[in-house]
Amino acid sequence: MLPRYEYGTGVRVIRNVRNDGTYPGLATGALLVRRGATGFVRDVGTFLQDQLIYTVAFLDTGVPGDQDGRVIGCREEELIGIDEPWTPTRFESRERVQAATTLVAGGELRAERGCHGEVLKVFRDAPGGPRYRVHFPGWVLDVPESALAPQQDSATEISGDDPENTDEREP
Repeated sequence: MLPRYEYGTGVRVIRNVRNDGTYPGLATGALLVRRGATGFVRDVGTFLQDQLIYTVAFLDTGVPGDQDGRVIGCREEELIGIDEPWTPTRFESRERVQAATTLVAGGELRAERGCHGEVLKVFRDAPGGPRYRVHFPGWVLDVPESALAPQQDSATEISGDDPENTDEREP
């Protein structure tokens, strides 16, 4: 198990990192570093002898009100090199969203404007810009970023297992 990044290497975090309870002074679940933030590797270690953990110093975490930066542990799959291509996106996996427009596929209504859903997967490098696989009630759709808006309230809940196929009717 060789580390991809060494001491001093510039990296970018590709997911929001939240407190798992090990960061002192903040509540469990509090946002520590926003996706897209850059930092520098300070140390490389292991967890349970099978996971590489990078201690990364983030000077700008992207979190409102955090002027001092943070030093946190990141798994290798949460990082890319600072010079690697990065496409910022409005949403990320597990984020609640709503349809910004009526969504139709195959001539059939799939989700009305304002219908709430949950992002299952983000495709940053999709042709034409970021796309998202979103679970709407009864459907899983792949939609462009322009078809989504932040969820305004939690009136519609998503239930059931996450289907694996896109644009498939739930059983």
